[in-house]
Amino acid sequence: MTTYILILLFLIVFLLFVLILRKPVVDISSLREDNTRLREKLSERLGVLTQSAIEIKSISADIANFKDILMGNKQARGSFGERRLEDLVMDILPPEHYDFQHKIGDVKPDCIIRLPYPPGDMVIDSKFPLESYNRIIEDKNNLGAKKQFEIDVRKHIDDIAEKYIIPGVTAESAMMFIASESVFETIHRDFPDTIEYAAKLKVFLVSPSTLWATLNTIRAVLSDIKIKRVANKIKRELDLLLTDLNRLEERASKVDQHFALAQKDMGELQTSISKITPRAEKLRDMDFGED
Repeated sequence: MTTYILILLFLIVFLLFVLILRKPVVDISSLREDNTRLREKLSERLGVLTQSAIEIKSISADIANFKDILMGNKQARGSFGERRLEDLVMDILPPEHYDFQHKIGDVKPDCIIRLPYPPGDMVIDSKFPLESYNRIIEDKNNLGAKKQFEIDVRKHIDDIAEKYIIPGVTAESAMMFIASESVFETIHRDFPDTIEYAAKLKVFLVSPSTLWATLNTIRAVLSDIKIKRVANKIKRELDLLLTDLNRLEERASKVDQHFALAQKDMGELQTSISKITPRAEKLRDMDFGED
């Protein structure tokens, strides 16, 4: 029995020795290179993640600033609306067709779109009351805030119609620019009567997207007017040119008549000369005799 145990132990030791011999040799230098590359990739990933975190933080700050503009003081909100309006107008229309803060009488509107009459210069106002709207955002079930918001919007519509629609000076309509698409959507969705009220006073509410479309339409109309003006000018010049050509044709005809008459006179003159010459020769050849 002991012999069998010794033989079994010997076999086990032998097998372990064979396994040790068959185990691959570890390349330490290769492991170091792999480790170095792994650390470099990890560093790159960490750098990307750090940059992304910085960008997210910046975006969060911008969102916070934007919220402060919409929810904060009236002056900052007004400046934001004016700047948004100016960027849209300057990106789309030629410089000769708009003015900012140009005084009309006793008022100084945010923007004037220069249009030929009719319709005439159109005013765009970028100031908008948001205090009551902020209360609606805080509590959507606040009926008092909704009512106050509608009152504020209608009062602003009245002010625009009264100050910026001037017969004989401006167009018969004006635009109220709302810098926030969500506010614009809320008014159209929840206060349709206010939209109809504004339309009766010829004050049209526009958001950044609708103003963009409106300004592009205006630019197309202005281009069409310019083309028509050039076409009318060309037609007028063509009419003058045709008049000059007709006059030239008449004068050329008269000159031709003069040349024809002169040619006839020259022919008659040649005939007279041809008759006179023989007679003169006959007179020269006559013998008058000499006493």
